[in-house]
Amino acid sequence: MPNTLSKPNGTSSSTSSNNPDDKGKKQVELQPSFTPTLLERLGITSFHLLNKLIPWYKLPGFIGAFNLAFLRIELRQYNLHDAYATSQAQGSSITDPLPNKCYLGARNSDGKFNDLKQPRMGCTGMRFGRNFPREACAKPSEEELMTPNPRMISERFMARKEGKFIPATTLNLLAAAWIQFQTHDWFFHEQDPNEKLNVPLSEDDKWLDQHMQLYATKPDEALDPSDVKCPGYKNLNTHWWDGSQIYGSSESATQTLRNRHPDGKLSLDSRGREQFLPRDQDGNVLTGFNDNWWVGMEILHTLFALEHNAICDALRKEYPDWSGDQIFDKARLVNCALMAKIHTVEWTPAILAHPALQIGMAANWWGIVGEKLTKIAGRLSKTSEIISGIPGSGAEQDGTPYSLTEEFVSVYRMHSLMPETIAFFSAVDGHHATTIPVVDTTFTKSQSPFDDGLSFADVFYSFGINYPGAITNNNYPNFLRNLRTPDGQVRDLGTVDILRDRERGVPRYCEFRRMLRLSVPKTFEELTGGNKVLAKELAEAYNNDISLVDALVGSHSEPVIPGFGFSETAFRIFILMASRRLKSDRFIAGEWNEEMYTKVGFKWVQNSGMKDVLGRHFPELRETLKASKNVFAPWEMQAKSKEYKGVETNA
Repeated sequence: MPNTLSKPNGTSSSTSSNNPDDKGKKQVELQPSFTPTLLERLGITSFHLLNKLIPWYKLPGFIGAFNLAFLRIELRQYNLHDAYATSQAQGSSITDPLPNKCYLGARNSDGKFNDLKQPRMGCTGMRFGRNFPREACAKPSEEELMTPNPRMISERFMARKEGKFIPATTLNLLAAAWIQFQTHDWFFHEQDPNEKLNVPLSEDDKWLDQHMQLYATKPDEALDPSDVKCPGYKNLNTHWWDGSQIYGSSESATQTLRNRHPDGKLSLDSRGREQFLPRDQDGNVLTGFNDNWWVGMEILHTLFALEHNAICDALRKEYPDWSGDQIFDKARLVNCALMAKIHTVEWTPAILAHPALQIGMAANWWGIVGEKLTKIAGRLSKTSEIISGIPGSGAEQDGTPYSLTEEFVSVYRMHSLMPETIAFFSAVDGHHATTIPVVDTTFTKSQSPFDDGLSFADVFYSFGINYPGAITNNNYPNFLRNLRTPDGQVRDLGTVDILRDRERGVPRYCEFRRMLRLSVPKTFEELTGGNKVLAKELAEAYNNDISLVDALVGSHSEPVIPGFGFSETAFRIFILMASRRLKSDRFIAGEWNEEMYTKVGFKWVQNSGMKDVLGRHFPELRETLKASKNVFAPWEMQAKSKEYKGVETNA
């Protein structure tokens, strides 16, 4: 298991490095994008002083949550950077006039018109932003790209040893599937078929060839001289929390996914008592985003397509005269908001099981006044996200146009969550039905468990009691390190993850921490929290140069805060961007009311959680879920399930 943090890594308000090896190197200074209020500045300063004595995670829960709230303000101030040289790229009401008034009260599939003054902001094809100044994220030279060799790093620090699966025992496999389901909504880079990256391999490497070839990430066209040194990369998805993995990232794609009846529903195919996502003639699933497909995506995409259709039924009952388009638009708004809520108040507290985070993430949605009072009295503060939560507090960009960031993509590289195999059980009596390698549930084989006679309820129950992998070193599943994809490429995702961060200018670990105002380790042993064996391995791999350690490897190697499922380094990006996705969105932070969502839709979001969604569509799960406090934590096993002794459900 990962090391547990026994002493603070430290937080510094300085923007300069405390690593003596960095002396003499030109440091990139962080400039604020806005000025916090006097009260906010006092809070930031006070917690800086307190954290010199006590780190935030050792404070009592409520004080720790307030500490994080002020830390988030500081991160917004210094760690939001536009990928464009000017704001003209975001468009205006003149360059991009509103084509249809329906988009005042509905999401556009390509993400336009969320912000009516900057209509292109966050839409399909806009660049990923940065959490660090662009000059600190320069395109690497060929030598920098390949030093140390990314395949060697994958072999030494990513590869899961035979029979050495490290489970994350506080989570279930549904939590692993959920985060991939969400990232498919958030980001997708374009590859350049005309440029390949050739990773040299050692003579004793067992790879297929002497080089490992990967398509390069395609840079956006240069719009400014700064784009040459630090290229921008387009997001082929929208940047918003808008369910594009289900609905698509263009209006034309959305139309193909809807059925032909005027009820606003998504198309589903019936097979006996179950409903499945439709397929094309080659067996590929038809949904908003179907890359990297496996049974985990099959069940979650289907679940929220079913949820969309259930919302449509409720809206049709309440508004019988509405057109199919009106019903679809509002159902999508409701479904997207519900997914955002589930991620905020359920998934996040599961993977970051710390008292301050339990309080803080609930406050992100409900404010410190809490869920019960908010449901009774509504927002007690019109603008304070601390008092009454982010939804309805007013959309705000904090001086930088909204986008997801390259560093956000980096910290969500969580492939080690994937196990090698999944044990499947009956949801009715709990008996073990079969165990299937994950690779045999990928791409066009994602329905293989159902072909074996399992139901959706069976598969969800199985995901509820199977463990995912821990996010740590040497825990990438081996099938992902030799993955053949439908486009004919064969990939080692450990190598890919290292290479993509370097290629896109994500700073290495020490610089990454410095620009987050975290302490920078001076030695490899300090980085690993005293783990001498790991420190020695890192020093050998990185030629005794700690500044070369990749952000992903460093994050996997540092001690972990008690209760955390991933590193504090990654967490800093997380707390910044998790709330920004809510705070920037007109449909969540802005017009969060019954007028926008309808009375039926608003209640649907506020009164539903993941347990409700599962029980609504698979009633067989309701009894099992009664004892569950968090759907993304291991479910209570039925008696017959406990008889199974495989690693999938036993730690």
